[in-house]
Amino acid sequence: MYLLRILGFLLPYRGRVGLAVFSVLAAGGFAMAMPQLIRWAVDFGIDGDGRRTLVVAAIAIVGTALFWGIFAFANSYLGEWLSQRVAYDVRNVIYDRMQRLSFAYHDGQQTGQLMSRATQDVEAVRWYVQFGVLRFSYVLLLLFAVLVIMLVTNWKLALIAWSFFPLIAWRSTVMTSTLRPLWLEVQNGLARITTVLQETLTGARVVKAFAREDYESGRFSREARAVYEVSYRSSRIQASNGPAMTGIWMLALAATLAFGGREIIGGHLSIGALGAFLLYLTLLQMPVRSLGWIIMVLTRAQSAAQRIYEILDTESAVSDRPGALDLRQVVGHVRFEAVSFGYDRLSPVLRGVDIDARPGQLVALIGPMGSGKSTVASLMPRFYDPTEGRICIDGHDIRDLSLASLRRAVGVVQQDVFLFSATIRDNISYGAVDASQESIEAAARAAHIHDFVAGLPDGYDSWVGERGVTLSGGQKQRIAIARTLLVNPRILVLDDSTSSVDMETERLIQQALLRLVEGRTTFVIAHRLWTVMRAHQILVVSDGRIVERGTHRELVERNGTYRKIYDLELSHQEEGRLILDGADGLAAKTVGRQ
Repeated sequence: MYLLRILGFLLPYRGRVGLAVFSVLAAGGFAMAMPQLIRWAVDFGIDGDGRRTLVVAAIAIVGTALFWGIFAFANSYLGEWLSQRVAYDVRNVIYDRMQRLSFAYHDGQQTGQLMSRATQDVEAVRWYVQFGVLRFSYVLLLLFAVLVIMLVTNWKLALIAWSFFPLIAWRSTVMTSTLRPLWLEVQNGLARITTVLQETLTGARVVKAFAREDYESGRFSREARAVYEVSYRSSRIQASNGPAMTGIWMLALAATLAFGGREIIGGHLSIGALGAFLLYLTLLQMPVRSLGWIIMVLTRAQSAAQRIYEILDTESAVSDRPGALDLRQVVGHVRFEAVSFGYDRLSPVLRGVDIDARPGQLVALIGPMGSGKSTVASLMPRFYDPTEGRICIDGHDIRDLSLASLRRAVGVVQQDVFLFSATIRDNISYGAVDASQESIEAAARAAHIHDFVAGLPDGYDSWVGERGVTLSGGQKQRIAIARTLLVNPRILVLDDSTSSVDMETERLIQQALLRLVEGRTTFVIAHRLWTVMRAHQILVVSDGRIVERGTHRELVERNGTYRKIYDLELSHQEEGRLILDGADGLAAKTVGRQ
């Protein structure tokens, strides 16, 4: 089933598939003609003592071999081209599908497993197209044509020669049923190796910080050992199959020669016909013996295709509805109406959340870890969909809007900033690839990162290491802010945590954030006092519900949950806020005097 679906990727290349089929037929036809020419040469050239017949037969044999070589080359070339093209298309479809699947899917997947399906499994599919389809078609053509010719020549001898083929088919079937689960286990094992490797390389600093190199080496070695043992078992099965196939083939040749000799003595068969029989068997030897290899390719491809279609057949939990609207001229009025959500049915995260954020307002979300703040933020750009209730932007249910237009309108700056292995320019302009250099620099200035970038030897062409490893936390955060400023979203979702940076960096980040939230409807997962002091609304989230709402002054005076959070976590920041505000005021006076 899965292998038939893979063949659908050949449909765009019908012309080349047709040429490949023609080359298979032509190569098979010329291969069939060779033993008949030798039979003719023996029966009429040697037995008939016709020297001219031998010369003509020799020329015909050379010409047939030449044309066979041409079409065999065409078969191999087209097979390789088609297999590479199908692999290219399958890999792109997998990648595109993974990009479009929702967060809910990726939350339950391992990166190494997905990488394995886009690399090793696609390679198995490529082998299937080249060897399992075209090569197998050539083998089947030879088998059918040889059987017909043998039956026409001498049906008794044909039955003797072909009586061994059911044994070969049985042997191949046994090997197939044995190898298929082994190859699936090998591919899953390779995926686990990729996962371990990806985690170890990504977390190399953590591994070294805790001196866990030996532990990680042992973990990788165990996974590699498991793949080695399963691969060895499959190789041992294939190795034992080769001699068995050869032995059966030798018995077929011996039986054919013995019975054919009796037929010649009895006058029922010519010497040339017996020679043709033996040549046909020899011609079939490599294709038939390659059945084991082809079956192995088919078996592995079946497992690979199954794993590939597990991705391609997955329906995204978040997708565009038919006739989805484009969100244009965004005002920024955001409403949560009785919104509930759970990552699974047994564990609700949000319960009956109501929010009314007016255009241009700053809304601070505050509460203990695990209370549901990040989930509220993830629902607005539709990383997930509510299980109950609805979220509206400017009166439109966001599920009725196209994802592309929604995410252009809702910008997200996360605490865990991700930068790509590219230049600083590429990272800032990631959401606006056609932005001019002037626009990029303006966004960088607003984010207070331009001076740092301009001071680098390569400026905006400076290369950022994997995940921004060459930059500090504050620098990465300001680049992320510049990236969002350049897109200029009307609605903003951000995490303002700056607890891991020094006071000067925090001041720069706060100045950048103030520029970022200016005039936008902003939702902030608040960790810092300066954020909640400026908020038009503070929403206190606890156990998936909004338990308090109001301004900073109102909630402090209410002496409820917010007051407890303020006393425990925020009040000690008052001194730092005064220092930062003083620094900002001094900077403003300096600018004024200039």
